[in-house]
Amino acid sequence: MNNVIRNIVFTSLCIAIGLLLPQFIKIIPVMNIGAVLLPMHIPVLICGILCGWRFGVICGATLPILAYVLTGMPPIFPIGISMMFELATYGLLTGLLYELTKGKIYISLIGAMIGGRLVMGIANTILFNFAGNAFGWMAFISSAFITALPGIIIQLIIIPVIIMALQRNLVWKQATQY
Repeated sequence: MNNVIRNIVFTSLCIAIGLLLPQFIKIIPVMNIGAVLLPMHIPVLICGILCGWRFGVICGATLPILAYVLTGMPPIFPIGISMMFELATYGLLTGLLYELTKGKIYISLIGAMIGGRLVMGIANTILFNFAGNAFGWMAFISSAFITALPGIIIQLIIIPVIIMALQRNLVWKQATQY
């Protein structure tokens, strides 16, 4: 299969998974479970690594908006727009860092997680203040790191396993074209 076609198909699959995962975790009786487990982040991070930064950006920017259109969640303003910037940054940075580090998954993931959270903090500060709500340093630390810690740990455990399993598959042994 042509690499571009493979990347388009896989990006579409990642978007579909990003739409479905939040629906499945809603059955867990924990308040604001999406902010804790970060189900939309996983397919975007995987897409950026496997398909490259261009497809990662498309996946990340599309997913929150499409999720809102189809499910009403996340609320489009300010959370959905902020997530669009955050997830697009994840896709961008995982793809770029994975390419620049010649396949170092953890450096790519951690770098993207830090960069994406910084972009989320900036976007939330602007968007929440525009809406008349304060979003300060403590809100940023709380939402980006404390509340999200279980999701961050899950991502650091599960994503490398998924990447390695997919790369062992014959489809992924071809050189990825960015």
